[in-house]
Amino acid sequence: MTRLRTDIWVSALIRRASAEGAYVTLARRGAAEAGTIFLLVDRLTGEIDLYGPAPQSAFFDEDRPSDRLFSLLLGAAERRKVEERIESEIRFDPDLWVVEIEDRKGRPFASLAQESG
Repeated sequence: MTRLRTDIWVSALIRRASAEGAYVTLARRGAAEAGTIFLLVDRLTGEIDLYGPAPQSAFFDEDRPSDRLFSLLLGAAERRKVEERIESEIRFDPDLWVVEIEDRKGRPFASLAQESG
């Protein structure tokens, strides 16, 4: 099974989050075909959650879902810390996407990897 192009996946995420009442902006457009996606979830309390691609260790190859999985990278962080992390990621991968979601409930509107432990 092939994975959905990143630009189409991001567009669907924006529509889904907007339909649920969140305000969503595309803060950075990356590679249309296969760019990595980061999600900033602002609860409008001054703290932000940053989600990124789940590590490969989050699932076995035979269990690898066709949908993208995310994990929490920074929780309840200051905007400055989140921006520093994104800048670091951009230096590593300049083709990444950044989607910013303002949602008081803190929903990322994406599938999350199960945390181990």
